[in-house]
Amino acid sequence: MSSFNIAQHALWLDPLHPLAAPEHAQLALAGLSVHRLHTLEEIQKQLTDADWVVVRLDNSVERLQAVLGVQQQAQIAVPVICRVDRQHFSLAVQAMRLGAYHVMAADEWSVPAWQAALHRPDQKGTAVPQTATQAAPQRSVVYVDPVSRHLLALAQRVAKAQVTALIEGPTGAGKEVLARVLHESSNRAKGPFVGLNCAALPEQLIDDMLFGHEKGAFTGAHKDFKGLFEQAQGGTLFLDEIGEMPMHLQAKLLRVLQERQLTRLGAERPVAVDVRVVAATNKDLRQAIGTREFREDLYFRISTFKLRVPALRDRPGDILPLVAQLLLRHAKDSVFTVSAEAQALLLSYPWPGNVRELENVVQRAVVLCPDAQIEAMHLMFDDTQMEPPAPAPAIAPYRTQALAEAHNLPLVREEAPYEMHGPLCEEELKALFQQPAIGMGAVGHLQTAVKSNEHQLIMAAIHNTESRIEAARQLGISPRTLRYKLAKLKGGNELSSMSMAR
Repeated sequence: MSSFNIAQHALWLDPLHPLAAPEHAQLALAGLSVHRLHTLEEIQKQLTDADWVVVRLDNSVERLQAVLGVQQQAQIAVPVICRVDRQHFSLAVQAMRLGAYHVMAADEWSVPAWQAALHRPDQKGTAVPQTATQAAPQRSVVYVDPVSRHLLALAQRVAKAQVTALIEGPTGAGKEVLARVLHESSNRAKGPFVGLNCAALPEQLIDDMLFGHEKGAFTGAHKDFKGLFEQAQGGTLFLDEIGEMPMHLQAKLLRVLQERQLTRLGAERPVAVDVRVVAATNKDLRQAIGTREFREDLYFRISTFKLRVPALRDRPGDILPLVAQLLLRHAKDSVFTVSAEAQALLLSYPWPGNVRELENVVQRAVVLCPDAQIEAMHLMFDDTQMEPPAPAPAIAPYRTQALAEAHNLPLVREEAPYEMHGPLCEEELKALFQQPAIGMGAVGHLQTAVKSNEHQLIMAAIHNTESRIEAARQLGISPRTLRYKLAKLKGGNELSSMSMAR
């Protein structure tokens, strides 16, 4: 499982002991998003958005008493985890008596220990919010960008209500992932999650798949078949691409949603269904209503609450954590790192294919990368128009000006560490993306050989052609990419005066 899960938000109060990068990484692996604070006033302002408060106790329980006092004054109960030095056992006892949810050693950073603290069963007399006691979702998802965090918080609130939900968003943005979040954050989490792509099956087959049939209902019906509505009893039915559903099936679906019962094909008695329906579409259903491709009454029935998954380009804070998650999924036997130049390119690309395209790019990079260090040259985008940015005299920013202005984010340059706006902090990303690769001593020679071979091919193409445009065509790259590589060679004084004059 990836280290990026639905993070629980913790207010971290430890003024005297700053967190190091390995500690941040362990907390992230355990599913905890940390927001460091230094004063009680900061806690009071942030309390409404917190799932946990983590407090370091040094020589007394005074800090815990102050935090509990702030909660009482704000009338918000958030469970408190106390970190205590191992030699101060009496402080741990006092903290539990005062109402601490959990106490752990201050030098304990193992993932199992933190997971046990975060998902420990509730105890009598301890005020624990619902977000802390529910079963933790098992699917690996990334909600790091502020836009995504807001969407996640909204989805978790919607999950508690027994309402139908409509998820809108472009193809490949993660609508099914959000549907699973709705399921796993609800009281139906122990029930089944059943999905159907309404655009992937013929019209007659969708009818049978959804509502089922009785034995002998038609030729070939040799036994009873429970449709997906019945298979999802007590759980969630996810109808993807609902805008592609045929009109007569829309009427039948509307009736089932209204009456909460269905009749199988060939049956005489209706069957009661207890299913929550979550639909998804990449179409504008209001426009489809205008063109008589979608029923207006069904639209209002399924869109009790609408959630929109933004395109990946509109949530740039998710890109690098998604890359880390995908590297863990597709390169389990190696520890990959991503260079600053490659990170800048990933952040500046518009991602027309969204997360699905990002996964393709990561998989290609894993195949092309010879030494577990992903460089810009290893990133092959589906959009062939996209090329590496030409080097400029000034240091290129990690975020483009347009992205920074659109999301009110600062430009972070190569001389400064990457600044993540969301649960993943600067040190954590540094640990994920800049940890030393395995076997760098042996791999270094291979990387040098690869670069040397590339330089020789470029020199040969320039020498044997009349122009750079023709040389680029012979090499199978664009003229802009060739200029980019020539500039790098020029910086290394590896071009002859003849080749640079062309």
